[in-house]
Amino acid sequence: MDRLLYLGMMGAKDVSLAQAQISNNLANASVPGFRSDLLRVRSLPIYGPGQPTRVANRLEPAGSDLSTGTLTPTGRDLDIAVDGEGWIAVQAPDGREAYTRSGDLRVNSVGLLVNGAGHPVLGDGGPIAIPPAESIEIAADGTISARLVGERATGMVVLDRIRLVSAPADAVVKGLDGLFRLRAGAQAVADAQVRVIPRTLESSNVSSVGAMADLIGLARSFEVQVRLMKAAEENDSVSSQLLRMG
Repeated sequence: MDRLLYLGMMGAKDVSLAQAQISNNLANASVPGFRSDLLRVRSLPIYGPGQPTRVANRLEPAGSDLSTGTLTPTGRDLDIAVDGEGWIAVQAPDGREAYTRSGDLRVNSVGLLVNGAGHPVLGDGGPIAIPPAESIEIAADGTISARLVGERATGMVVLDRIRLVSAPADAVVKGLDGLFRLRAGAQAVADAQVRVIPRTLESSNVSSVGAMADLIGLARSFEVQVRLMKAAEENDSVSSQLLRMG
């Protein structure tokens, strides 16, 4: 009975972890540039009495889906989308450099250019500061130009250039803050070949329909695991009754 209960308990635990991860993906389906998290099933050998062919399945994180989301024109001057492969460099909460595909930029209350999550966007010399301006333009190479307050209509001043980098898919890992970093704490090199599409946003690559279908399947699987534990409890109760009768 103990083994049956253990199998049901571990199965329910794995299903709960999968539900939490897929629910997180679904909650971020509308976040620009979000990359969905993946799960994988790993087979582990079971040691101890019994046949050596026995295995136990375990769910565990398997990185992130780095496929590109849908590109949608917005017409907003500060919206950008990375064209193809590449990353936008931002400053993480710990002060170190990290990478994102979120291009919903804005100027915060202290004049720093930040993305929708509030992470400062990095330029050639660190976080990009935007002085009071009547209009701002971002070129395909990440160059930021602005017409400052009080300047003539044709006077555009180059302020900085967004740091755009490239990195192999197997070299980046996603942190708990949703930002990507290179493994072993390395720093990516700026790549002039990485381009952005102005006035456009890249959507999340989460499939809402697929995530909902997965959640329904996991809910049914969780019910099966609970019934398995319930069956173990009933079998234990019946066994106790038989022993008392004997």
